[in-house]
Amino acid sequence: MMNIDLSGRTAVVTGGTAGIGLATVRLFLEAGANVAFCGRDEAKTKNVADSLMSEYPDAALLTRSCNVLDKAQVEELAGAVKETFGGTDMLVLNAGQARLSKFADTSDDDWREELELKYFSILNPAHVFMPQLEKSDAASIVCTSSLLSRQPEPHLVATSSARAGQLALVHGMAHELAEKRVRVNSILIGQVASTQWRRRFEALEDKSITWDEYTKGIAERAGVPLGRIGKPEEAAQAIFFLATPMSSFTTGSTVDVSGGLSRHVG
Repeated sequence: MMNIDLSGRTAVVTGGTAGIGLATVRLFLEAGANVAFCGRDEAKTKNVADSLMSEYPDAALLTRSCNVLDKAQVEELAGAVKETFGGTDMLVLNAGQARLSKFADTSDDDWREELELKYFSILNPAHVFMPQLEKSDAASIVCTSSLLSRQPEPHLVATSSARAGQLALVHGMAHELAEKRVRVNSILIGQVASTQWRRRFEALEDKSITWDEYTKGIAERAGVPLGRIGKPEEAAQAIFFLATPMSSFTTGSTVDVSGGLSRHVG
């Protein structure tokens, strides 16, 4: 990756305690940015922060436990960021997971929960941090989304539908916020290693199967052309590019990080 000095810049990452979010936090810290991140679990968030401070002792790091669906908690986070760092330049929205369900067995409450998570995990932080972003000369928002937004799966009907709407939301935001010089982009991930996959691996009865064998099987069943699942760091690199001035003329775009799994054109 190209080297870039983000000294004096501030990045905020939601869902930053594991996986893609944590990998993104690391990239910002390595580039010298001030970094704020949040997670829902207070103890886990603190443990991750302590670990990062051991790894990056000179880091300017701020953490909060925060449920992004609770606007008051997001406002508290934004207030802490402004007080500590003076403002926000880069906002990475990285909340949400897949819900296994088909049309026939998805309840009304499940639909509402899925739609609320996928929409308001973007809407709440975007609205709350907008006054800070508008004051930046290099403002950006990056959303972590899924290939499901363009390539739905029947066993993930609620998530596929919500992700498709999320993609339209991000595109609309990009055009509306362009006049404020706030760029908005997203990445579309396919099969990427996560704590969810790790839990399923650890629950296997056959303990002779290695992690590499397990994840290779996932990739083969999904038909990933590159023959493996992605690493969180690979998705984070795409987020980092879109968030920073390296992509200063890019807005309203999506970057596919799926190992060639995508079958759509355009």
